[in-house]
Amino acid sequence: MKKVFIIVIVVLLIVFGGIFGFKAFVNKKISEAMAHMPKPVVTVSATAARTELWHPQLQAVASLAAVQGVEVTPQIAGNVTTIHFHSGQYVRAGTVLVQIDDSNQLAQMASDEAQLRLAQINLRRTRVLIATKAASQSQLDSAVAVYQSNVAALRDIHATLNKLAIRAPFSGYLGIRQVNIGQYLTPGTKIVDLQSWDPLYANFTLPQSELHDIHVGTPVQVETNARPDQIFDGKVTALGASVNSTTRQIEVQATIANPQSVLRPGLFGELTVIRNIEEKVLTVPVSALSYNTFGNYVYVIKKATQHGKTVEVAHQQVIKTGKERNGQVSIVSGLKAGDMVITAGQVKLVDGSLVKISTEKDA
Repeated sequence: MKKVFIIVIVVLLIVFGGIFGFKAFVNKKISEAMAHMPKPVVTVSATAARTELWHPQLQAVASLAAVQGVEVTPQIAGNVTTIHFHSGQYVRAGTVLVQIDDSNQLAQMASDEAQLRLAQINLRRTRVLIATKAASQSQLDSAVAVYQSNVAALRDIHATLNKLAIRAPFSGYLGIRQVNIGQYLTPGTKIVDLQSWDPLYANFTLPQSELHDIHVGTPVQVETNARPDQIFDGKVTALGASVNSTTRQIEVQATIANPQSVLRPGLFGELTVIRNIEEKVLTVPVSALSYNTFGNYVYVIKKATQHGKTVEVAHQQVIKTGKERNGQVSIVSGLKAGDMVITAGQVKLVDGSLVKISTEKDA
């Protein structure tokens, strides 16, 4: 029994030894074959890191506001008799928007005009009489006072009638109508919103440390996701009179052009203050950047000699990046001007991959 057990073990050792030995032999041959196979060459796009002149920029979040904007309200109570506008309409300064019942005032105006005509006649007659000494100076003074009183009364009724015809105080775009015909309005009741859209104010704040770099006339640019394909230019037009003692921020107001009226008051956007100086920066396309847990890196193409031939090899290069602008990113460290960096095809690469820079002919 013991002898049979030993024989079985020996047989198993021989069988498994043969299997593992064969696998090791196969793996060795595969490794030798792979070692002699040429490395694949990956076609990539590349560009040289270059030096550019950039204007240093300050970034802020801006809120847009109308240069002129108001909620149109009545000054005198009364019923709405006529509405002369439509929601969203553009109106010019002086356009009548709403008419409030003025029937009583019109009747009073007719009475005041009659009183004024009578006062004029009496004043003219008194002046004729005083020339012939048929009237006294006191009678003339009284006639003048009555005439002037009637003129003032008529001016007062005209002022009231103007207030009952509610007009646009400036040219601009109307919002949504808030009143209806026949509605009784009291002073302060909102009728409609009126806003002027061109130009617009862009209000923002900057830390006190940036105060020396901004002044009236400094150019700015505003971008908003309401119009992601457009940049709106403007200039700083006012700075706050003081720095906020809590936040240490200063309020700044810029004025931006909005000639096509595509922006609205109340929007927010990203504002860039363009400082009037230039600095040299090393840049590469944003598409050249790759990321991992250790930071940003790019693939730099370097020349090497393999088997007597000159080849191009991609090497990972850790870099420190700065600001991005117009598809370019500034490089603080890790590269120098003229280094060829790969901008497309990085997903197929590892450190040390052979590469070929594509051309229009290759494409």
